[in-house]
Amino acid sequence: MAYSREKSDQVYRALLEKGLEEGLCREIAYKYMNTEYTATRMLGYLYRTTELTETMIVDEMIAILEDRHRFQKKHEAEHANEAITRFYNEERE
Repeated sequence: MAYSREKSDQVYRALLEKGLEEGLCREIAYKYMNTEYTATRMLGYLYRTTELTETMIVDEMIAILEDRHRFQKKHEAEHANEAITRFYNEERE
């Protein structure tokens, strides 16, 4: 997944607007929500929800990261399965 500075900047600004401490905003936006996928998900959450606490935002960040991790593992498994299938099919020919 590609790094997206522009999206991270948007997350940073949105977090500041929600009243979070600047250091926490920077850490969330640039360390964790730094891909197109994660930043877009976080922006959607921030724009949809009006009353947020730091805990709620951090919980959502963790959920987004877990989803991304599951997605990556799924792709790895699919790639491995593809390679095994190709190997077995080549062996029969």
